[in-house]
Amino acid sequence: VQLQASGGGLVQAGDSLRLSCVASGRTIVSYDMGWFHQAPGKEREFVARVRWSGDSRDYADSIKGRFVISRDNAKNSVYLQMNSLKPDDTAVYYCAAKPVPDSWDYWGHGTQVTVSS
Repeated sequence: VQLQASGGGLVQAGDSLRLSCVASGRTIVSYDMGWFHQAPGKEREFVARVRWSGDSRDYADSIKGRFVISRDNAKNSVYLQMNSLKPDDTAVYYCAAKPVPDSWDYWGHGTQVTVSS
């Protein structure tokens, strides 16, 4: 599975962004899909996950209530709607695919999100 993330950019605090991730090479219908981020000087961290069935979502505490993950299997895509952005959200955002019940085996190249105060 190849993953291509897009939608990042430079925004001001309080703004919104929508990240998209398109998969190719294989259908994602049987994969959990997730978003992670990595801030400068920090390790990559979990942001959100949507289960393969689409009926369960998990979020990191730091973004709960502000971000929403969704998927469209017909488009082989996963999205991250980011609202009320904060400077602490500044990071490179990566989408990832997880064959159930394995680990996060597939990663995109990331898209930069920068939030100015």
